[in-house]
Amino acid sequence: MVFHYPNGDPYTQNDYPTKRIRHKNIIYSKRGMSLEDEINESNKFYLQTGIAVVHKKPTPVQIVDVYYPKRSAAVIQKAYFKQASTTDYNGVYNGKYLDFEAKETKNKTSFPLSNFHEHQVEHMRACQAQDGICFTIIKFVKHDQLFLLPAKTLFRYWDERLTGSKSIPKSVIASEGFEIQYGLHPRIPYLKYVDHLIEHEP
Repeated sequence: MVFHYPNGDPYTQNDYPTKRIRHKNIIYSKRGMSLEDEINESNKFYLQTGIAVVHKKPTPVQIVDVYYPKRSAAVIQKAYFKQASTTDYNGVYNGKYLDFEAKETKNKTSFPLSNFHEHQVEHMRACQAQDGICFTIIKFVKHDQLFLLPAKTLFRYWDERLTGSKSIPKSVIASEGFEIQYGLHPRIPYLKYVDHLIEHEP
């Protein structure tokens, strides 16, 4: 099955590195969950406890070619994204609009900017211009480390990418962002780090 962007370009898994990553020899409970699964579970906890309302955005898809190998079965052969996707998650917390991306990387020392699309970055700029709280949750898979990176750091490196670095060093992510410690309920307690972003709003 082939998916296409609205401009006709084919979609590949590498475009969105939040694909599910399963680890072998899982020892700890839920250790093998993907970042997306972990955030979805955390958001469910936040919703059920009345702390915040945050959801993963659905991506509208238009099916254009379906194959019917038999009467009771259908296989999608070709489909298009109806519109360019923005960011992964949005919602409301303490009267603040949240908009953020969730990204995973197997790199050990930096986060490649190629994991982002320009329309995603520009969408976050637009949201932040309206006093929204924007950020990225980054998982360094090899070390099982999580960071919340403020959008302003992403914007700075994004704007300099043509003449400067094509990635954000992990050291910068650690110093300008917040390392998220895994919890139980919720699994990823990212909102306590969002509180720091809200507290230091300009």
